[in-house]
Amino acid sequence: MSAQTIFALATARGRAGIAVIRLSGPDALTAAAALAGALPEAGRSLRRLHDGDGEILDEALVLTFAPRRSFTGEAVVEFQCHGSMAVVSAVLGTLGQNPLLRPAEAGEFTRRALENGRLDLARVEGLADLIDAETEAQRRHAVRVFGGALRALVEGWRADLLRAAALIEATIDFADEDVPVDVLPEVAELLNGVMGEVQSELRGIGAAERLREGFEVAIVGRPNLGKSTLLNRLAGRDAAITSTVAGTTRDVIEVRMDLAGLPVTLLDTAGLRESADEVERIGVERAKARAAQADLRVHLVQNEGDAPEIGLEADDIILVAKSDSPRPGGISGVTGAGVEELIGHIGETLSRRAAGAGTASRARHRRSLLIADEHLGRALELIGQGADNPDLIAEELRRGIRALEEMVGRIDVEEVLGEIFSSFCIGK
Repeated sequence: MSAQTIFALATARGRAGIAVIRLSGPDALTAAAALAGALPEAGRSLRRLHDGDGEILDEALVLTFAPRRSFTGEAVVEFQCHGSMAVVSAVLGTLGQNPLLRPAEAGEFTRRALENGRLDLARVEGLADLIDAETEAQRRHAVRVFGGALRALVEGWRADLLRAAALIEATIDFADEDVPVDVLPEVAELLNGVMGEVQSELRGIGAAERLREGFEVAIVGRPNLGKSTLLNRLAGRDAAITSTVAGTTRDVIEVRMDLAGLPVTLLDTAGLRESADEVERIGVERAKARAAQADLRVHLVQNEGDAPEIGLEADDIILVAKSDSPRPGGISGVTGAGVEELIGHIGETLSRRAAGAGTASRARHRRSLLIADEHLGRALELIGQGADNPDLIAEELRRGIRALEEMVGRIDVEEVLGEIFSSFCIGK
């Protein structure tokens, strides 16, 4: 258990109805009692909070949580105060004068939950994603991970691999005796089952990453086809400068929005043409690079049948620009003709991709899955060679298990913790 007791504002700063100030650590009850009077180890009560001179700071609901039954696994006290900036400042100032306490660092409450076994690393990542969720799809995915879905997957794989390892170890332990049953078929069956599920997760990790980070949709085409006007119409505001002068947009303009419950960044790009203007040429190159990296491209053309300025990729959309009257395959950012159809088309396309999202969603998950798949594949190859190398099979199984255990923080994850917890707010 951590030696020091920490405190922080757990809700957003600024005027609000309620502000929550949290303490966690061995001296949480003692420090809270200095403001609120004697408190039970676990319970709730309405108390007046006083500073060191006895002056009333506020009237607050005080919640106390016993060690091992709190979020952090330590003694925890929460003051639910009135949410004025003056009240919050006064309570935090009083707590800061207590030598038993120190201000919490970013994510420190969650880190203590991890260290005390209240959360595993995958659930910590799910919590971070839940806090950052902007759309319904992000929220649902984060809730799954925070609820333990990834850990459940890993634990199931681990149980099967431990069974396979035990069977192999039995052949090693009884190498000088006749083992009555050939264990290799069962081991191979177990490995094939785990590898199938691991590879399924690997196939879905790209979509899961996009779900976490957001999809990108680039609007591309020649100059003066209304790309910026269309972006503004989609965004519902003047995000990009528009004019009748070709080449007005020089850099990539990004607008973040929610489409069909998915996080989507729309990209307005420079008009694609040859230019003697050096700045415009740079803008065109950037436009081509970002369009190539985008998940989906909306190509605007002047006339039906015109070829797009850059190559088409799967699911790309071609529309005739400045079609002020409704017509199939046309669009207008000025009148809005075709805009609802475009939104529906983009939402349907990206939703189809998001449906393939796996539970694993981070680069480190991908790395662990790839390493595990490699070692399990080697073990299967060795099994195919016969029963003469059980030691090598057992070693490959151990390495595969170890790679999967890293996903939920069982081993060797200290180097990733700083990066994860830096994304949390101070009071979490």
